[in-house]
Amino acid sequence: MNRIIIILVIVILAACTSDNPIKQDSILLEAGQFPQKWELVAMSGMIANVPPTQGDDMAWQEHYILAADGTFVKTRDYNDEQIVATGVYELVKLEDGDYLRLAHKSHNEIIGNCGNSPEEYLRFEISNSLVGTWWACDGPGLFYERTQ
Repeated sequence: MNRIIIILVIVILAACTSDNPIKQDSILLEAGQFPQKWELVAMSGMIANVPPTQGDDMAWQEHYILAADGTFVKTRDYNDEQIVATGVYELVKLEDGDYLRLAHKSHNEIIGNCGNSPEEYLRFEISNSLVGTWWACDGPGLFYERTQ
């Protein structure tokens, strides 16, 4: 009987993961050295059956530079203007997967999210691919790949 209770407790504890930080030695660090550059490689809109735009056809160009100390710089080139935002990042495990949470130092027009807070979440699809969550609330689908 005690063995069944112990197994049930282990199963319940293993299933209870929400906004918990991921160990620093997972996902991002497995991907390699720092700094890491994650570039926007494709973007899509909300119209069904329309393929994503890529390269120079995208509405803007942008990338994140992630440093080993947990800070980031986001740079967007749009209409011959460069916009820069900075902050800190952490890896979090949510119910539907592993995410990179980016907490910006201040509100900025290049923050892509579904709310009013100065943070973004990017979901890890595979080890060298991130997808923005802005898509969930009618923002563009943003697809990033690690380039260094």
